[in-house]
Amino acid sequence: MRNHFLLFMQRHLLLRHIGVKLPILLLMLIFVGAAPVSASGDYVANITLLKNLEYPEVLLKEIRGARKDVLFSFYLFKISESPNNKPRRIAEELISARNRGVAVTVILEESNKQDDPLNIENHKTAALLSQKGIKVLFDSPLTTTHVKAAIIDNRYVFLGSHNLTQSALQYNNELSVRIDSKALAREVQGYLNQLSPR
Repeated sequence: MRNHFLLFMQRHLLLRHIGVKLPILLLMLIFVGAAPVSASGDYVANITLLKNLEYPEVLLKEIRGARKDVLFSFYLFKISESPNNKPRRIAEELISARNRGVAVTVILEESNKQDDPLNIENHKTAALLSQKGIKVLFDSPLTTTHVKAAIIDNRYVFLGSHNLTQSALQYNNELSVRIDSKALAREVQGYLNQLSPR
C-alpha cells in the first residue's frame, strides 16, 4: 500500500507540474489501482473485496474447487455442533478436500496459558481436523500469530480481518480480500511456513 501511495504522489506532483487536469488524474489513478504491485514487484492478477458474509461463501467455493493444496493460518478457528455453524462448514469442506487427495495444512494460534479459551477452541478444532487426516500445526506459545490467511492451489490468497468464528462469518462487520496471484501466493506461503515449528 505504501508503494502505491508513493507512486501516486510522484505521478500526482509530476502531472500537476505539467498541468494535467483532475479528471485525467482520476482515470490514471483507476488504471494504476487496477494493476497492484506486490512487495517483490510482481503484478497481482485479480483482487476481490469480500465484505461480511461474502467471505465465507467465496472461501467455501474455492476450497470445493481445490485440486492440489490448501494452507490456512488463523488466530481462532471455533466450531460448534450447530448445523448453521459456518466454521464447521469450512472444517467439513477442508475434510472433503483432504478426502479428494488435496494436501491440507492448518496453522493455529496457541497461547502460553493452558486454560485460555482460545487454546481450548483451537485444540477442539485441531482434534477434529487431525482425526480426518489434516495436518494441524500450532505457532510458538511465546508469540502471538494474529494472521487470518488462506492459500488455495498456490494461487488464491485470502487475507483480511475474518477469523473462523460464527461471529466473524455471520454477524460482525469484517473486510477481507481474495487475490488471484501465484507470485503473491508464494510470498505469503513462505511467510506462513515460518510461523510454526515443524
